[in-house]
Amino acid sequence: MEGMSGPHVIRGSVSLPEAELMWRFSRSSGPGGQHVNTSDSKVELSFDLAKTEALPEVWKQRALERLAGRLVDGVVTVRSSEHRSQWRNRESAAVRLAALLAEATAPPPKPRRQTRIPRGINERRLREKKQRSETKRGRSAQGWN
Repeated sequence: MEGMSGPHVIRGSVSLPEAELMWRFSRSSGPGGQHVNTSDSKVELSFDLAKTEALPEVWKQRALERLAGRLVDGVVTVRSSEHRSQWRNRESAAVRLAALLAEATAPPPKPRRQTRIPRGINERRLREKKQRSETKRGRSAQGWN
């Protein structure tokens, strides 16, 4: 398939294998005038996440867990119809799928290490609170008779 810009990298040296991508085209609603009625510019790109060999096993399990709500029989599908040309919609769908897989296969964030608030900072905060309280209490009309 010439014309498509290179392999769509997910992360590092891992990219979307062109052989495992399933394309479907249909007529798109949206911009295009009379042209829209005659050309199949809407693109559906499917990728069988459950059966792929392109992803490391750890990534695959992570993606299957995180995308469980989007999967139909282990297949993730991305649609694109925002452009008038099929080629640009294909590019858009491939980029979107690569980004989706990159996010789904990302390692979980490191757990947050709890830190203590230094005693000096806490004491200063309480001192300022007390001072503010005194200021406000001094504004009340109490004892002005």
